[in-house]
Amino acid sequence: MNFEYYLAKRLITGAEHKISISAPIIKIAIAAIALGLIMMLIAIATGVGLQHKVREKIAAFNGHIQIYNYDNNNSDVSVVPVSTEQYFYPEFTDVEGVSHVQAVATKAAVIRTEETFEGIIAKGVGKEYNWTSFEEYLVSGRLPNFKEALNNEVLLSRVIANRLQLQTGDTFFTLFFKEDANKVPNQRSFEIVGIFDSGFEEIDERYFLTDIRHIQRMNKWEQNQIGNFEVYLDDFETIQEKTYQIRSSTLATLDTHNIESKYARIFEWLGLFDFNIALIIGIMVIVAGINMITALLVLILERTPMIGILKALGSSNWSIRKTFLYNATYLIGIGLLWGNAIGLGVLWLQNEYKFFKFPNPEEYYIEYIPVHINFSTVVFLNIGVLLLCVLMLIVPSYIITKITPVKAIKFE
Repeated sequence: MNFEYYLAKRLITGAEHKISISAPIIKIAIAAIALGLIMMLIAIATGVGLQHKVREKIAAFNGHIQIYNYDNNNSDVSVVPVSTEQYFYPEFTDVEGVSHVQAVATKAAVIRTEETFEGIIAKGVGKEYNWTSFEEYLVSGRLPNFKEALNNEVLLSRVIANRLQLQTGDTFFTLFFKEDANKVPNQRSFEIVGIFDSGFEEIDERYFLTDIRHIQRMNKWEQNQIGNFEVYLDDFETIQEKTYQIRSSTLATLDTHNIESKYARIFEWLGLFDFNIALIIGIMVIVAGINMITALLVLILERTPMIGILKALGSSNWSIRKTFLYNATYLIGIGLLWGNAIGLGVLWLQNEYKFFKFPNPEEYYIEYIPVHINFSTVVFLNIGVLLLCVLMLIVPSYIITKITPVKAIKFE
């Protein structure tokens, strides 16, 4: 055990340390460190949580990457079909990080009831469709079954169901337009087996999900013809890289887009959270550092006689500075310990019970405040705060070099 660490330990554990003049100031500094870390943890967890949740919702309805026929790129409905006889379907083995590929098709329609009507787009999905992400958005009924014989089951959004005064178990008529406006539209009767609510009104009010075979029949397509492919990735952070790789590996007649370009406005808004998180962390570190500087200076002034005696006995300035830096590091550690305990506890409770909700959920696309944080983030945040605060204390500790033994001992 080195001398500086031993001396710092004695200063920390000494009874006089707890009743000294600096005790209240030290407690305030520890509280500032704890409060700052709590704010940082909450800022990171809620900001990243909202980003992840919004990404998940958009991907649930679109996949991460879409592969279209070039002639369909400017239309929300499938115009020119794409053959499913592609090397990447049903499994994309040439590009790593692709978890799932599914075939879909869309067609413009009008839902008609006795009292009103609503323009909408029917999204046809097949038996390989990924329903996993839809389970948490299901508010009534069940998910449709498109793995067996063709049926009339559909999944309708709560927005449309409320507008048309429909509920689970009801049936409705739908008119599907043809490319030739002079031809009589196709008519289908569907049964609502489930109602979902994703929180994305711009998506919920536009689509309902049905069997892709209905659209294939109305468009007079073959069984191997679909509107486009939706590709899911293992890691969203690689979306730009994978978009380029997929575009490079598919036919020249096919184009590739991702949800970041399709919903650019939303993702630009999400990108602002990164700046806000960085700003909060910066402010909290500065506030915590200033409080620790104040505490360190008070400790030094309170221990001025001890500093004079140590210098008289031959201790170097750097040795004495290290003693106080060890002391300050211990106090920072106490603050971080309390901050982690309280901050992570609050985040766990919010994740489990969702106490805190948005006052205007339609603006944030989600009702409650989501949280997302991982172990590595917590570790790096704690290390970063500790190092920055200690570095901020090195310069103020330089005041020790200005203390002379004679004056310091007289001070006592």
